[in-house]
Amino acid sequence: MRLVRRSLGLAVALLAVGPPLAWGAHKSDPDKLPSIKVQDLHYGDVLFHYWADEDSGLAALTRLEAYNYWQRMPHHAVDTQLLAAGLFLQLGMHNEAGQRFETLLGDNVPLGVRNRAWFYLGKIWYERGYFDRSERALNRIQGELAPQLEAERTHLLVNVLMHEQRYDDAIARLKSWQGPADWMAYARFNLGVALVRANRLAEADPILTAVGTLQTDSDELLTMRDKANLALGFAYLQADKPEQARAPLERVRLDGPYSSRALLGAGWAHAALGDYRAALVPWLELRKRSLLDAAVQESYLAVPYAYGKLNATGQAADFYETALKSFASESDNLDAAIGRIHDGHMLDDLLGTDKDARYGWYWQLKTLPDSPQSRYLYTLLADNDFQEGLKNYRDLNFLQHGLLSWDDSMQAFAAMIDTRERAYAERLPRTDALLATEAPTRLRAARAAVDSRLNAIETGNDVAALGTPEERAQWARIATLEDQVAALPPGLERVEAADKLRLIKGVLYWRLDAAFKERSYAQRRALRELDASLEELQNRWVLVQRARATVPTNTGEFADRIAALAERIKAVRGRLADASGMQSDYLQTVAATELAAQKDRLAAYAVQARFALADIYDRAADQADSAQAAPAPAPAPAPAPAPVPAPEH
Repeated sequence: MRLVRRSLGLAVALLAVGPPLAWGAHKSDPDKLPSIKVQDLHYGDVLFHYWADEDSGLAALTRLEAYNYWQRMPHHAVDTQLLAAGLFLQLGMHNEAGQRFETLLGDNVPLGVRNRAWFYLGKIWYERGYFDRSERALNRIQGELAPQLEAERTHLLVNVLMHEQRYDDAIARLKSWQGPADWMAYARFNLGVALVRANRLAEADPILTAVGTLQTDSDELLTMRDKANLALGFAYLQADKPEQARAPLERVRLDGPYSSRALLGAGWAHAALGDYRAALVPWLELRKRSLLDAAVQESYLAVPYAYGKLNATGQAADFYETALKSFASESDNLDAAIGRIHDGHMLDDLLGTDKDARYGWYWQLKTLPDSPQSRYLYTLLADNDFQEGLKNYRDLNFLQHGLLSWDDSMQAFAAMIDTRERAYAERLPRTDALLATEAPTRLRAARAAVDSRLNAIETGNDVAALGTPEERAQWARIATLEDQVAALPPGLERVEAADKLRLIKGVLYWRLDAAFKERSYAQRRALRELDASLEELQNRWVLVQRARATVPTNTGEFADRIAALAERIKAVRGRLADASGMQSDYLQTVAATELAAQKDRLAAYAVQARFALADIYDRAADQADSAQAAPAPAPAPAPAPAPVPAPEH
């Protein structure tokens, strides 16, 4: 099965969705959504967090849902719903995504966008094993997609039909389908497999043979070629036609993933034809491989069976005894692995070394840790259902860690509220004392008095009033001296003093008068600055008055909301813990059942080996008894076939 892992273009496309009214002008291009102008700041914040990090889908979705709750994105109501559906799909939450798409993907959404949405939804449902839903979603597509997507859609639909054992429907769809060259190879393979399962082996032979003889350098197509040969070979074995099974089984590469099963099947094909010497060649090669492989385990019985058929009973007995020892050792290892699984260590071992921070649909476990049970789980981990279960378990843990961080945030918010309340209680007396002073009124009155005084100075041309302190002191001294001169008796001395004083006063007046206008302008400018400061003071004064009245109620509201959210987080954490525990139990049960099945298979092989070994010993004992009771030696038997060399250990 080929499922091409493409980046989820759906969510990216949905980011460009425009208001419904804008779509009508762009219906001429059914594969694109019109670009829009972000009109709500909070919607832009969601898009920023989405694009900031390829793994930020959960953060973007959290903000999207919160902003929708608070109605902060009124201009993008449809956009946000479509984006949320795409994000749910990206995170693998197919049920939620499907419900939203079915509600939102109406005729007002461009056809090409609707088709891609249903395609990705059908794909993730297929990945999750919901084949009926996958079929419905894929059939919602109108017309055809782009060639590569249409080919993958056909491939998914055929696999759905085959999973549902509707082989005739799959055959009918594939026989009339033509697509890109790389996908045609998969289509022919699926057609051949469907024909085999429909008991139409004669029709399947040329199709699977064509796939099994492909000339290609692609690793993916080489693997599929091996798989086609293996399928055809085993189909002939099951049909009791070993001669026809040999050729396809011998075409399977010895270094490919299906080589072990092909070697086992090739041996049985030769054995069915009575050529046990030829059967030993692939079986002995297979026996050198890891005993974890079920085909290798079977070869541990097939090799001594062939030796027995060749009358090499000694070698057969040796191989049976070796098989029993190997089976017993492997069974002990399986017991240890099953015990570690039951102790609850499997998931910690599997995910403990997984440093990838990704979550959701695209995550897969790619490396196995060095633990007792890991070597037995390769087959299980290759199963899609088990991988999906691991994804679910890992996503649950991811959400639990996220809620732990939110729990810490709630504690921090509560501490902030407490700090705010204590600070309010500390500052309240000073604030009330300040508000009681009516400072703005007093300051405005003082400013009015200054303005009146300046007007009087300008009207009376009182140049001395705007002088420097030193100049005003000199002017006052001159006035005092004038009074003293006026008090002098008439005479020359009085006249001379009055002339000098008049000259000094004139010089000082000239200086004051020259600077009067500039100083008057400076005073007016200072008054304007004072007016601005008083206006700012008034605004802040009003804010302080409002805060004095509203902050206590506002703080209590925040505290209640934080307490409610903390309770919700606690409840969700409990639900997540329960779900995680159930998922863990399920995965451990599946793994333990798989290992127990492997152990049972080894036990069954061991029983067969013991019976075969006992039969060999019984026949050897019967032959010895017959030789002792006979009066004369029996005629020499015919020469036995040359023994095949024993494998190296």
